[in-house]
Amino acid sequence: MDESWQETRREHARLKAEQLEASKAAQSAEAQRMLDRFVVAAREANLATEALVVKGYEKGMAKTPYRGWYLKNDRSVAVDPEGNFYLLKAFLSVRDRLRGISPQPSAPPLVLGYGGRDGEVIDLADALEKLLPGWSKAS
Repeated sequence: MDESWQETRREHARLKAEQLEASKAAQSAEAQRMLDRFVVAAREANLATEALVVKGYEKGMAKTPYRGWYLKNDRSVAVDPEGNFYLLKAFLSVRDRLRGISPQPSAPPLVLGYGGRDGEVIDLADALEKLLPGWSKAS
């Protein structure tokens, strides 16, 4: 094969990957702005938080030190009162289930559950609207 052809393909692949990353970052930034507005509206409305729990992929669950609002019916994602977004599914050890864990915040997506196995896919805006109807108009 021609070396210049291979180099051209590599360059196209690299550019495509950069574009995908930039798009993902922009969408995540938009989702974070949405979560930040929601948190302000939720506080103003005194929307009650609840203890957040991580469910194991295989079995069990683990407590977390966080409180917040679950965004999907399966309780696999949540936002806390500071606007941090959490993925609440993990492989849990016996120790995790006994002592609890502190998951790290993740970059939020605009679509929750996209690419997941359970089939529950919901736009972030729709999930937030279910929690606090009219929140986007109040912000």
